[in-house]
Amino acid sequence: MKSDKSGVLIAQITDTHVGFEPEAGENEFNFVRFRNVLGHLLNQPVRPDMLILSGDLTDGGQAECYGRIRNLVQDCPFPVHVIPGNHDSREEMLRAFPDCPTADGFAQFAIECRGLRVLCLDSFEPGRHGGAFCEIRAAWLARELDEHPDTPTILFLHHPPVVAGIDWMDPKPNEPWFKRFHDTVAGHKQIVSIQAGHLHRPLHSMVEGIPLSVTPAVAPAVALDLRPLDIDDADRRPIVAAEPPFYSLHLWRDGTLVSHFQPVGHWQTLARFEDHLKPMMKGLFAERT
Repeated sequence: MKSDKSGVLIAQITDTHVGFEPEAGENEFNFVRFRNVLGHLLNQPVRPDMLILSGDLTDGGQAECYGRIRNLVQDCPFPVHVIPGNHDSREEMLRAFPDCPTADGFAQFAIECRGLRVLCLDSFEPGRHGGAFCEIRAAWLARELDEHPDTPTILFLHHPPVVAGIDWMDPKPNEPWFKRFHDTVAGHKQIVSIQAGHLHRPLHSMVEGIPLSVTPAVAPAVALDLRPLDIDDADRRPIVAAEPPFYSLHLWRDGTLVSHFQPVGHWQTLARFEDHLKPMMKGLFAERT
């Protein structure tokens, strides 16, 4: 595979939930999906500069599951960075990935790559399904942003700081961590994007004028249903569906970020670049001049 040195290419895999079937070991449904997604990523034609596993690596914070994940990614020909999600154990994750930097006890750190800064944030709070962003974490992010006001920056965290409209997954719009996060990023023009996971669905939104994208999960998808949910009325709506697993590629080049979301599965290739398509390609390229 070639590495595209004209830009920065960041791969993101999220919500692998290894350990949902703890007795299945390496034959577990989620782990097999993870292995297939990583294999597809490693075999696509351009090598990423890094891979970010953006939370819910495991389903219950089991040490054995982190060990299997570590063994799976350890031979990747690029750095692999981890941040926790609500199903993780910060302590076990850091034990399995001892090179993961921390700040004030949280798995928060900065990555520098050819003029781009990547800030990985820790939105995990033990015992809580939703996100968290305390004053300590906010102060760290504020310092990092204030010290590099002119460097393009991408933020990665597990929980998207938006209300998506999927009622049983959504936080309240007035949660303190929401306001604290929004207040911290507001006015920082160097932030080109926020990337998240958690929702198990592709999603695009805006946070204080900053584009936000959610990468779909490796584990099964959250079904798309935007109706309000009454917790006392089991209305048989779909909750989880075995849609294909995904990864994403975020390409920073020429001052622009583009995010691609790639499903992984088996389907027929309908066209390849062969001789009969040369006239079409030449016509398309001619339009660029």
